[in-house]
Amino acid sequence: MNNSEYAITVKDLTKKFGDFTAVDRITFDVRKGEIFGFLGANGAGKTTAMRMLCGLSVPTSGNGRVAGFDIVRQAEMIKRRIGYMSQNFSLYQNLTAEENLRLFGTIYGLSDREIKTRSQRLFQDLDMESMRGKRVGDIPVGWKQKLAFVAATIHLPEIVFLDEPTGGVDPVTRRKFWELIYKATADGMTVFVTTHYLDEAEYCNRVSIMVDGRIEALDSPDNLKKRYDADTMDEVFRMVAKNAKRAE
Repeated sequence: MNNSEYAITVKDLTKKFGDFTAVDRITFDVRKGEIFGFLGANGAGKTTAMRMLCGLSVPTSGNGRVAGFDIVRQAEMIKRRIGYMSQNFSLYQNLTAEENLRLFGTIYGLSDREIKTRSQRLFQDLDMESMRGKRVGDIPVGWKQKLAFVAATIHLPEIVFLDEPTGGVDPVTRRKFWELIYKATADGMTVFVTTHYLDEAEYCNRVSIMVDGRIEALDSPDNLKKRYDADTMDEVFRMVAKNAKRAE
């Protein structure tokens, strides 16, 4: 395996909390520029695994590399090279859209000039000029979602982690958000995304399905549907996760 081809590599990654094994020896890789879907019911171990990859939680055993850096020994180096967007968007409601971008740009170590230049370009590209001076709390959810993605990627990270980024928004807004993801990968960014919407799995290059802390299936959506003789990823998921013991 040529590691230069991969943005993320994981081998036997495990996380235990006392006697409970949240993540159980998972092994996978994510190619550079890929949209990698990380699926699983609530309690399957997705968030715990993502936290380890982001350098926010130390594995019990196993190893992994993100953006070329060891997830245990070089966690701070990883944090500088990734972006992260949560389901709740992590925006400050009392700040304006422009102030939020300035804050996140500063956190990511950008200069004032870089923040100004990139913010202007991003507002123009996303047709959000009219939103610049508005408080985030007053912005419609669809625009807020776009802003959160911009805030997570303003420093042009190699990899962006999206944790349930389309939760609670309508199908049209979700589809528009995925257009942002496509553009990001076209520009060379790697996207690691968790989602509860099985139709969104169809948009990924490859998908893994976690069940009770283990990866039970991993392949492209088309190959998974062929393997399980299914018409949709929802059918695939139901078959793979039908024997799950952890409550959803």
